[in-house]
Amino acid sequence: MFIHALDPVALSFGPIAIRWYGVMYFVAFLLAFFLLQRRQVLAKDVLEDLLFWLFLGVILGGRLGEALFYQPAYFAQQPLEIFKIWRGGLSFHGGFLGVLFAAWLWARKNGMNCLELMDKIAPVVPLGLMLGRLGNFINGELWGRLAPPDLPWAMIFPLAGDAQPRHPVQLYQASLEGALLFFLLWFYSAKPRPRGAVSGFFLLGYGIFRCGAEFFREPDRGIFGQSYSVSMGQWLSLPMILCGFWLLWQARRVLRADA
Repeated sequence: MFIHALDPVALSFGPIAIRWYGVMYFVAFLLAFFLLQRRQVLAKDVLEDLLFWLFLGVILGGRLGEALFYQPAYFAQQPLEIFKIWRGGLSFHGGFLGVLFAAWLWARKNGMNCLELMDKIAPVVPLGLMLGRLGNFINGELWGRLAPPDLPWAMIFPLAGDAQPRHPVQLYQASLEGALLFFLLWFYSAKPRPRGAVSGFFLLGYGIFRCGAEFFREPDRGIFGQSYSVSMGQWLSLPMILCGFWLLWQARRVLRADA
């Protein structure tokens, strides 16, 4: 069993504090830029412009998703808290919708097909998920369910006001929907695929991994005001799984037609 004692602040200069949560997202965008540039998916200046739009989509969509999907009552009472993103609290599903909207606007502005654009950037998205979950872990937030006391990797989060052994679900998610999905998607996308296949692979993979991890995660109360046997994260991931299946099925039809 381990006791969580990590400081969420990476550096501080008087009243100014730089938190690991923000550092993780900054590193994620740097890695995304490096890997996408290495694959030469877009010219450097075009890629820089695209990532700026996607960064805004992640932050704005993620924060709005957190407020609407998971903590509507809290943010209704404390509306100014929505601007304090350095404390953590970005919904993946909200951020994903924000990225989709930002990518659609950018693609329309630059005369590109949005689905083709998503196929180009999808392989690096799991890196952001991995680093974001590590940021959640350092913050001591998004706990897992209660774990058996004899579980070797059970974690206690005393700084967050909890004294019971729990599953370090943030690390489970960083490993599955982060590292593992990245390697699977990176190699899958290394070969030419029909339009939508890479995006479909990502949606399906993330949805399955997220639904599985939710069984070890402390259920969110969400917009319904209480926890259900199917968590909010699972409800929001089910459409991703269905869309992923549909995109891969469509890609398979294209391959059969070409053959």
